[in-house]
Amino acid sequence: MGNVFIISGPSGSGQDTLIEALRKELPLERVVTTTTRSMRPGESDGHPYHFISKNQFTELRKNGSFVECAETYNGEWYGVERKDLEIAFASKNIVIWKMDYKGVATVKKQFPHIISFLIEVPEEVLRQRLIKRDNPSEEYLQARMEYTNEWVASKQLYDYCIKNEEGHLDEAVASIKAIIEQEVASEV
Repeated sequence: MGNVFIISGPSGSGQDTLIEALRKELPLERVVTTTTRSMRPGESDGHPYHFISKNQFTELRKNGSFVECAETYNGEWYGVERKDLEIAFASKNIVIWKMDYKGVATVKKQFPHIISFLIEVPEEVLRQRLIKRDNPSEEYLQARMEYTNEWVASKQLYDYCIKNEEGHLDEAVASIKAIIEQEVASEV
């Protein structure tokens, strides 16, 4: 399990950007999460999620297929199936598992030795990233920011907090990389 790491942060914190940057620095794979949300431009099934209907997700939940799953602020579901986690644990590479704070709470109970990173961003930077990316309504933006406050209140769940401030991506990547390399070396 020393090869699996959690990256978590509110929408707009740069989780996917950090993961892609880390991929250039480390032999990296991702745990593929299953979601009910719609695909965005540039996404495909398996990159970065498995996209399924809410009915399909409900059936998988009823069958106990998920290690963890949660409904997010927008009514969409995210979860990791046991089969996808087994693939991650068997990998010889470093594996990143992206999830929200609810998932971290569940996973840390089952797998307390998995190291978790909270990606932090100043609130105004987060707000501007969401506006730029999603062009949201004020109501949508307010809901996202309220959900962000829940992440901040759950900070104690995480092993490390990494700041991903505007213009300092390289510093955040270097911090995460150094911790991952240290943790992997201590497993050997």
